[in-house]
Amino acid sequence: MHVPVTIIGAGVGGLTLARVLWVHGIPSVVYEAEPSPTARAQGGMLDIHDYNGQLAIEAAGLADEFRGLVLHGRQAFRVLDRDGNVLFDKADDGTGGRPEALRADLRRMLLDSLPSGTVHWGHKVTGARALGGGRHEVSFADGSTVATGLLVGADGAWSRIRPLLTDAAPEYVGTSFVETYLYDAATRHPATARAVGGGSMVANGPAPDVAINAHRENGDTLHAYIQLTRPLDWFAAIDFTDPAAAATRIAAEFDGWAPELTALITDSDTAPVLRPHHTLPIGHKWERQPGVTLVGDAAHLTAPNGEGANLAMLDGAELAQALAAHPDDTEAALAEYEQAMFTRSAAPFDEALVMESLFGDDIPEQLAELFKDHDQTA
Repeated sequence: MHVPVTIIGAGVGGLTLARVLWVHGIPSVVYEAEPSPTARAQGGMLDIHDYNGQLAIEAAGLADEFRGLVLHGRQAFRVLDRDGNVLFDKADDGTGGRPEALRADLRRMLLDSLPSGTVHWGHKVTGARALGGGRHEVSFADGSTVATGLLVGADGAWSRIRPLLTDAAPEYVGTSFVETYLYDAATRHPATARAVGGGSMVANGPAPDVAINAHRENGDTLHAYIQLTRPLDWFAAIDFTDPAAAATRIAAEFDGWAPELTALITDSDTAPVLRPHHTLPIGHKWERQPGVTLVGDAAHLTAPNGEGANLAMLDGAELAQALAAHPDDTEAALAEYEQAMFTRSAAPFDEALVMESLFGDDIPEQLAELFKDHDQTA
C-alpha cells in the first residue's frame, strides 16, 4: 500500500477515513482549504443514524465520545400548517435511532482523535493530474504540489479530484434553502420558540413550492432552512448583500403565514444565506482508475435528505476497512469499496422508511397527502 494515504478535505467524511485508517495503523495526511479548524461555521445539527453514521463512529472507536455530544431531546419532531396549527407532534423519548449532534462538535471530535499534524490547513486545491502508474500530483493555490500513490477526494460537491475519474458535474435540482438563525429565542422570540418546539419542525403551506424547516440547537438557538422551489435566476435577482431587503423579499413568498413562523425569516439574527441544492446523477459511477477514489458528496452528491454526512462517514469508514483488509493489494481494496458504495448510492432515497421513523405506523391522512404533494415538486 502507498502510505501515507492522501486525503483532500477535512469534512466529516475525510476525517472519518483518516481516523479509521489510524485505528488500523495506516498513516494518512489530510489537506484542507480552510486556514484553521475554526475559520468557518460548520453548519447546524446532524442526525446520526444507527444504520450508517453510527456504524462509522463505531468503526472509528468513538462511540463513547459521540454519546457525549448528543443533544438530548432534539429527536422531537412536529409538523405545523401555515397558520401555526400543530398537525403532528412526537416527543423525544430517548429510543429513536437518529440522535442529534452539532456538526462542529462532531468534526472537533474527529480532529481530536487524530495525531497532531495529520491535517494540513490552508491548502486549497486548484487541480490534480495523473502521473502514471497509479500516482497523482495535487496542486495547491500557494503554488506547492504533492505527489501521492493513493489519493482520496473527500472535497465535497465541487470536488477538484472528481475530474480524475469522471466528467459528471453537479446540477441544480430546482430547490434552495435560505438559512437563518434566531438566538435567545425563548426570551426574545417566545412565540416562535413555542412553535418550533424542542426538536425539529416543518411547516408546509397549501402551495407545495415553499416550506419552513427549523430545529432547536444548543440552548435557545433556532436554526431555520426556508425552502423555496425557484430557478436560480429568481434568487439571483435578490441582493443578499442587503440582509434586510433579502429577508423582506423571501418573507413575501410566505404572505399570510403565521407571524411566529415568518419571524424565522424577518427576525433573523444573521444575514440570510442562500444554499442552492445540487445533485450528481443517481447511480453515478466511474471506471476503476488506479490510485484514486472519492468519498461522500464528491462521489454521490444529492439534495439534502438527512443522509449526506452519514453516508460520507460510512464511505470513509468502509474505505479504511477495505484498505486494512487488503494491505498488499490497494486496487482490490478500492474496487471492493467502490462496488459497495456504488450499490448503496444507486438505491433511491427511501422516503417511506424516513416517514415511518418520524410518524410511526399511523401517518395521519392529512399529513400523508401534504407530504405527497410536496414530494412531487422535488
